[in-house]
Amino acid sequence: MDIQLKRGLLDVCVLAAIRSEDSYGYKIIKDMKPYIELSESTLYTILKRLEAANMLTVQTAEHGGRLRKYYRITRAGEKRIEEFKADWKEILSIYRFVTKEGNDND
Repeated sequence: MDIQLKRGLLDVCVLAAIRSEDSYGYKIIKDMKPYIELSESTLYTILKRLEAANMLTVQTAEHGGRLRKYYRITRAGEKRIEEFKADWKEILSIYRFVTKEGNDND
């Protein structure tokens, strides 16, 4: 898969994982596991990229005597999910064209 396409898909997946509630690294990986495997190093690279793009914010809170970073989606992150959903319709149309069996002009 094209690396840029995969990067964009993973970014949207992470945003979707924190869309309904603030979350932290391990929980994000756990929530995504039924759909996609994601390593911690990959996740934290994505989280830093999304934070730099103002698509999420980070807040540190104590949990069990340790500091834990919680991630919250921003308005820009929500907008990115909506853009992805609109783009996906076009991608599905292209996919159907590329994978169609036979040719109607035969």
